[in-house]
Amino acid sequence: MAARVLIVEDEPAQRRILEEMVKRFGFEAAAVDGGLKALDALRGPQGGTYELVILDLMMPEMDGIEFLEKLQGVRGDLPVIVQTSQGSIETVIKAMRAGADDFVVKPVSPERLKVSIQNLLKVNALTEEVKRLNKRVSGALTFSDLIASSSGMANVIRLGKRGAASNIPILIEGESGVGKEMIARAIQGESERAGRSFVAVNCGAIPENLVESTLFGHEKGSFTGATSKHIGKFQEADGGTLFLDEVAELPLEMQVKLLRAIQEGEIDPVGSRKPVKVNVRIVSATNRNMIEMVKAGLFREDLYYRLNVFPIMVPPLRDRKDDIPGLINHFITKLSAEEGRKVRGIREDALGMLMAYAWPGNVRQLENTVFRAIVLCEGDQLGIEDFPQIASLVEGYEIKVPAAPVMPAAPVTTPSGPRRGGTEVSDGTALGIPVVTDGGHIRKLEEVEADMIRLALHRYRGQMSEVARKLGIGRSTLYRKMRDLGLEEAAS
Repeated sequence: MAARVLIVEDEPAQRRILEEMVKRFGFEAAAVDGGLKALDALRGPQGGTYELVILDLMMPEMDGIEFLEKLQGVRGDLPVIVQTSQGSIETVIKAMRAGADDFVVKPVSPERLKVSIQNLLKVNALTEEVKRLNKRVSGALTFSDLIASSSGMANVIRLGKRGAASNIPILIEGESGVGKEMIARAIQGESERAGRSFVAVNCGAIPENLVESTLFGHEKGSFTGATSKHIGKFQEADGGTLFLDEVAELPLEMQVKLLRAIQEGEIDPVGSRKPVKVNVRIVSATNRNMIEMVKAGLFREDLYYRLNVFPIMVPPLRDRKDDIPGLINHFITKLSAEEGRKVRGIREDALGMLMAYAWPGNVRQLENTVFRAIVLCEGDQLGIEDFPQIASLVEGYEIKVPAAPVMPAAPVTTPSGPRRGGTEVSDGTALGIPVVTDGGHIRKLEEVEADMIRLALHRYRGQMSEVARKLGIGRSTLYRKMRDLGLEEAAS
């Protein structure tokens, strides 16, 4: 989804030029002819969708400096590029002090404006990511911080806010990877326990013999290996929220003790002589059909109804595809910063392909897919070629290896001696690469593969990144194949 840019310019011709320029850069543009109209637009129902302002400093009614001062009370977080025909140091300093982030001098250079927009959007996105991360760490993440604008998530958010207003036990249901822990963190952030401990426990990842000690703690010497006292997850979460992920995986004998801990508000650490009082808000999550588990005797019915007082069902990503563009932009910003890459966005055709995919692994799979694409990408935007695995699974988006130029193939040793392949398929060759020997037998796959790599090296003049991309493999894979096939000299 392209970023929306608000242009504030009183000159009609300059306003149209800027609008067309911004659209050509790949962004959405909206233009107004004065500061008052710009403030009205930012206060309106679409005001929250603008991500950057291009502002003329010299305007009637309200000049740029006054607009910047009033902007602080409307959208103080919005990055602003000011443009002026007066490029004096005093003018620039005055605008920056009023809240501008960058400036350009009229007539503005398209290249200069594009770089400024891209840089400010990236910095602003990184700032938002840092804010979101800090909120998550501090237990203050709220539903407004989640990327969940689709209609499929509206009911989840509504129920989550209702549940957060009380201390009621909540069970979050949904497929693996849909973001159940993020919903739990938002519930904590919207509740009276915001800012306190949020302790997450994956019940399915704890060895069966350590479940009790992990949840409730143990005293020193209570069992072999207990060399010191250990505080369990319940005590870690005291005063805050305990998130029991994959709660359906708990062993039956532990389910009894968990039920007592929830009902009585106290736990019995292993080896302790007296119970310990705890004040914990329980939020559980599962990707299993727990009703069927109860019927099969795999989960205690009394514990199920104790946990399932307030159920919330999170829909899979395939049922809320409107969230995909926002999630992709979020992951691009986050992962590009982590990896030190200059990826700024995704091309429309690649986004369309990702929107058409079913995402059985949900948001977690989407994040890992974008991560891999960022590592593969050699430009500043992700394209279809950076998602080879997804392209092979979505109809109409197959990545094909480009045809090699028609040229004499390398000599091939056959039982009847050396020969050079032709270009006719009926002759047992294709595009200069022979596929059968003189005796009519199929050539070995590694021989055909070696010829294909030779052709690619010749066509793309030894540019290894381009060769790997066109062959649909990674550079490390290409180097390994060349080494195995003895083709290092062909690249030199």
